[in-house]
Amino acid sequence: MGGAYGREIERRLKEAGCTFVRKSKGDHEIWFSPITNRNFVFDRGVRVRHTANGTLKDAGLGKAF
Repeated sequence: MGGAYGREIERRLKEAGCTFVRKSKGDHEIWFSPITNRNFVFDRGVRVRHTANGTLKDAGLGKAF
């Protein structure tokens, strides 16, 4: 059961060249961003647009929601 923004965030991350690193607790995953050259947390169950935009920001992308 994914959140309202999970699939859209994943699509944007993949388009930006971000890659999946590993699973974490619950719906959380660790991804790597080539833009920031850092790992960041992606919550697949995100339902709040502010949190969704925060994930994109962590990946080095702009707001989308």
